Order: sequence, then structure tokens, then C-alpha cells
Amino acid sequence: MEQWQFDITDGDFNPTIFFASKQRMLKESNYHDHDFTELTYILSGKGKYLVDGDTVDVEAGDIIMCNPGVKHKNILVNPKEPTVEFFAGFTDFKFKNMPPNSIMLNDGGCVLHTSSVAKQEISRHCYEMIAENDAGQVGKYFMLKAHLMQILLTILREIIEVEEDDQKSYNFESYNKSYAVKRIINYLNENYANKISLDKIAHNMYLSPVYISKIFKEETGESPINYLIKIRLEKAKDILANSESGSVKSIANSVGYEDVYHFSKLFKKYYGISPLYYKKTAGQKNA
Repeated sequence: MEQWQFDITDGDFNPTIFFASKQRMLKESNYHDHDFTELTYILSGKGKYLVDGDTVDVEAGDIIMCNPGVKHKNILVNPKEPTVEFFAGFTDFKFKNMPPNSIMLNDGGCVLHTSSVAKQEISRHCYEMIAENDAGQVGKYFMLKAHLMQILLTILREIIEVEEDDQKSYNFESYNKSYAVKRIINYLNENYANKISLDKIAHNMYLSPVYISKIFKEETGESPINYLIKIRLEKAKDILANSESGSVKSIANSVGYEDVYHFSKLFKKYYGISPLYYKKTAGQKNA
């Protein structure tokens, strides 16, 4: 059994899901609690909630985590532009260093403000769950559970503050740095023509942006973004030298740059001449 199999739990992760739905908050709800966990994700709008006696402000991308016994209700703010929320009820799970059927936030509160990467991921799974509910196809329950599990794991990654001394306890156990950097380089080589950010690389690698920058610099002497620039410019250089047709703008677009001026500026910085001049001189040499 590999050591990281139960890196966040003491056993299997197999929650029981009771419901998952979407609603527009058109009126104030009753102040209530549950004997299971309820997760509320704000899909759009802004609102106020009363949770365990505290009034909290929320907006799109925020998560309200109500563990068993936590009283909560929404407080109507603007009926003309109501808050749209996704909510799910579930039980039968336990994460390490947390009580059963509970997710504890770092500040001891109940609202998690998600990062841009987590927001995209969680929103996608919420809408997938809504679509599953609407479609009602065979296997619906297990599809809902699969999406919920990914939401919970994304939330857990958001709230765990990974410090260098603790990295082996969570994301990076048995993770070879050289292997990780090779995977990043492969990802850059395969996706250089697309929009790439450090957050996107981290999301695809299931590692933190800070850790990626650190190990990449240690292994290559450069940041991932500078390495990506060199890949793109080398690809552009090959195209410029071997293609008689095609404008500088179209070549810039083909290697991931929408702004031809920015591309030209980078090209001249690295090679000392403009891409247009390089294309002309390379063409003359090949003639």
C-alpha cells in the first residue's frame, strides 16, 4: 500500500450524499440546523447569512460550511437581484485532524473565500451536479457523489496552509522534484500555444504555485514563466525561418501571444533583432 493512499483521511473517503440543488434566494429562510453537513456555494450575487449567531457577508465564489448542529439561515438583501446558491447535504466522512462529518476552516469561522482557480473548479462541479439532477440518468447518485468528493477535496486544499516543513504530510509526499519538473516542462511544451499561468500549471499538477516556482528554479535555474517564454520564442523562430507565408501577428498567435507588439518586444529582447527582420534574413539564407 502506498503511503499517500490515505494522506487526508484515516481510511476510505466515501461520503453519503442526501441532496444537491440550486435555488434563488427570494425570501428569508427559517433559522435551522441539521444532523449532517450542509455546504452552500454562492453561484452568483451577494447576500447575508446568519450562522451560529454571526451575520456574514457572502458573494459569488464563497462557501458557507455548516457542520452538524450549526444553525443558519439566509437574510434577504435584494429581491430584485437575489443570491443564487448551490447547496448539498452529506455525511459519513472524516478528514485528519478534524471531527467526524466536519470541515474546519483555518479562522474558526464558517465562510471560505475561494481562490480564482478553486472557484472555477468548484463552480464547474456544482453545475455538473445540477445537470445530473435535471437529467436523471442511470448512475445519477454516483455521479453526484463523484463531483461532491472533488468539491470537498478542492475545499480541503484551499484551507490547508501547507508550509515547507509540512509538505510531505499533504501534497508532496514521495514526490520526486526532478520528475515533477519534467512533467511541468512536458506540459509547457505541449500547451505553449494556449493561455498558461502559474495557477493553471499548479492546478494541472495538483501542487501549489509557490512550491512549483521553488522546485522549478532549483532544477532549471529559471522560473516556469521564463522557461515558457523561451519555448514560445524558439517555436516562433523556427516558424519564421522555415515559413515563407504568414504574418508576424499570425505567428505570434500560433505560439500563444495575442499581442503582437508584446511578442515582438520579447523576441527582440532575446535575439537582438525584430521577428520581421529575422524572417527576412532567414529567408535570404534559405534562398
